[in-house]
Amino acid sequence: MSTYTLTVTCPSTRGIVAAISGFLAEQGCNIIDSSQFDDFETGKFFMRVSFASEMDADLVQLETRFSEIAKRLMMDFAFHDEKHKMRVVIMVSRFGHCLNDLLYRWRIGALPIDIVAVISNHMDYQKLVVNHDISFHCIKMTKEDKSSAELQQMAIIEEAGAQLVVLARYMQVLSDEMCSKMSGRIINIHHSFLPSFKGANPYKQAYQRGVKLIGATSHYVTTDLDEGPIIEQDIVRVTHAQSPDDYVSMGRDVESQVLARAIHAHIHRRVFLNGSKTVVFPASPGSYASERMG
Repeated sequence: MSTYTLTVTCPSTRGIVAAISGFLAEQGCNIIDSSQFDDFETGKFFMRVSFASEMDADLVQLETRFSEIAKRLMMDFAFHDEKHKMRVVIMVSRFGHCLNDLLYRWRIGALPIDIVAVISNHMDYQKLVVNHDISFHCIKMTKEDKSSAELQQMAIIEEAGAQLVVLARYMQVLSDEMCSKMSGRIINIHHSFLPSFKGANPYKQAYQRGVKLIGATSHYVTTDLDEGPIIEQDIVRVTHAQSPDDYVSMGRDVESQVLARAIHAHIHRRVFLNGSKTVVFPASPGSYASERMG
């Protein structure tokens, strides 16, 4: 039995849920999980439905038959086959904790993606990546040849058919052109609980201010540096007795977990862009354990 996910964004109006559920019933489909949200400020409606096709309808048939309803209700919609894994390119610099964490989750099946390449501006993790039978590309980045380097990166991303790019502590600023071209398809992990303590050494700043909480933020990359729509955040408590090195160590753990949860939400089509914010539907019970793995 085939299982699919339907995602819908449209103006809020009466009868949307009835139209979707009625259509799926007519097509011999059984709804497994459903989430919806009405944004009263913007007048937008968001819905994610996971369902099983008991009559083996394929995606083309479903899309064609649903298009009339979508047109009437002014929907942006997409059907996704849940057995297809999203193709992902990871970009990393010299901090490897997030990369290592993602590779481990991918290897044990906790993060069901297809890692098609790793791109770095350093050689530090070549052996690690190659030992996982993943293509590794080292592309040096300097001010003088940044445009050329990005063209090489985009060529790798496009040739690999990547649907998502993950910046796993990639310490380079992407150009506006690349951000716009890949809008909604680049996820970054920021080493602080935005919008506080920005910069190269946030944990030292946090230590000097005597904070009691540190955290991490995962967001979509936009042309506004570190200001993209937030997908996932988390925090960890600290005390006066801990050092800046303790903050860094604890921060690495929370960064890894936050990035993994953000990717998990994205690949399962649970994240909807809503202007400068996101709507993130909760994970279904069957996937929650793998998402929470530390």
